[in-house]
Amino acid sequence: MVTIRHEKPTDIPAREALLDEAFGATRTRKASQRIREGRQPAQGLALIAVEDRQVIGTARLWHIRCESGQPALLLGPVAVTTECRSRGVGAALVRRALRDARKLGHHAVILIGDQPYYGRFGFSAAKTADLFMPGPFERHRLLAVELVTGALDGARGLVHASGAAAESADFPAIAA
Repeated sequence: MVTIRHEKPTDIPAREALLDEAFGATRTRKASQRIREGRQPAQGLALIAVEDRQVIGTARLWHIRCESGQPALLLGPVAVTTECRSRGVGAALVRRALRDARKLGHHAVILIGDQPYYGRFGFSAAKTADLFMPGPFERHRLLAVELVTGALDGARGLVHASGAAAESADFPAIAA
């Protein structure tokens, strides 16, 4: 049975190994990583999927702000172990992340991802045409969902981090 719960510090090594498996060595070079670097995920929005006490999935949300001032969350990375894909674990993580974000009073979520997959959760490019990520990104993959209607009206400019700075702990060393 798969359980989705909040991430614990002891999950870090398994989460990092999962992300390496899912995205490879280039995962730290992505535009969305520029936003996440040196930041903590949004409080209560770092999720782990567990089965038989093994981490099999992860989804995290991060505080961001559009240059035009609208606050939002950045979803990602979302990943599931190879052997557990096509079982609905990723979808369950996304649904839980959006539900928890709504409960916590957040108004919008942005991500870089595949529209055919994320469209079923309400994500589209309808509100992202005037937004930009730091570094190179594929415009058609910049998607958003409003948790509150109108939250991204007039959103434009560079998307940047607005969340709390990460603690000074050496997370790569901890994860190794």
